[in-house]
Amino acid sequence: MSVSPTFLGLPNSGDDEALGGLAPRIVLFGAGFGSAYPGSDDTGHALAADAIRAASQEDAPLIDHFDFDLGGPVFDGKPVSCIDIGNINTIHHDNAANRARIEAQTRQALDQKAVPILLGGDCSVTIPFLSAFAGRGPIWVLQIDAHIDWRDEVRGERYGYSSPMRRASEMPEVAGMVQVGLRSVGSARASDVNDALAYGSRFVTARDMQSHGVEAALSHIPDGVNVVISLDCDSIDPAIMPGVAARTPGGLTYTQIIDLISGVGKKARIAGFDLVEFYPPADVDGISALTASRILVNTIGTIVRED
Repeated sequence: MSVSPTFLGLPNSGDDEALGGLAPRIVLFGAGFGSAYPGSDDTGHALAADAIRAASQEDAPLIDHFDFDLGGPVFDGKPVSCIDIGNINTIHHDNAANRARIEAQTRQALDQKAVPILLGGDCSVTIPFLSAFAGRGPIWVLQIDAHIDWRDEVRGERYGYSSPMRRASEMPEVAGMVQVGLRSVGSARASDVNDALAYGSRFVTARDMQSHGVEAALSHIPDGVNVVISLDCDSIDPAIMPGVAARTPGGLTYTQIIDLISGVGKKARIAGFDLVEFYPPADVDGISALTASRILVNTIGTIVRED
């Protein structure tokens, strides 16, 4: 499942030579498809992981340079500790098998004591990604998204992109949920909002973030807990992230996103991270791929600095 080029030119295996004898701290992989809705034609999501890898190549020779987002080089002067193992072989509309493959690969990374990073794919891939943490809880879920994704089913499919937080709420290992960046309208009905609030999900709207900064979200995350972050690209202002299927006016800035991720790393511990809903056919001049790439660089740098 190796890939060329890899993200940032990182090693594509965890062998002793690739990482200088160290086990991988982070395992990055892609999944083009999760659980598609009947009749849907959203195959463009499968291009996302490789588009992000391609955008990262500008920074590949610079990973030992000073990064002002991170206050030092990406790996903080330590040996490279992240591998990119490529893309899982998922198939459009092969929903149950796709979920099984994503969950199995995530579990394999967790068995290595590594932090899994998943590049989607629509956000239905988040469900099996979270399912892999069964028996490894408790975890908190930080969803960064314009939408709450609490539909129980759509067109008979209960594991599609409108349902990941509803399914997460049913997982015993999920101890709490914070949903950040909410704005405008989406698939949610009033009953979905009521169900999310009754469950105990903490809503932080895009307006809350603009008014109060990232602390509006971080204040809901207990100190020292394990947090799985799910970043839906439509949470970000479409001026810098136009490559999404559902552009929504407003949204979070690049700096708010990286400050939020950094804040989680300082207050708690990032146990997993997925980046979803990047739709390359809608991108403009590659700006979305570049923004996604830089967010991933910051995520890797934040995880490295947790040690």
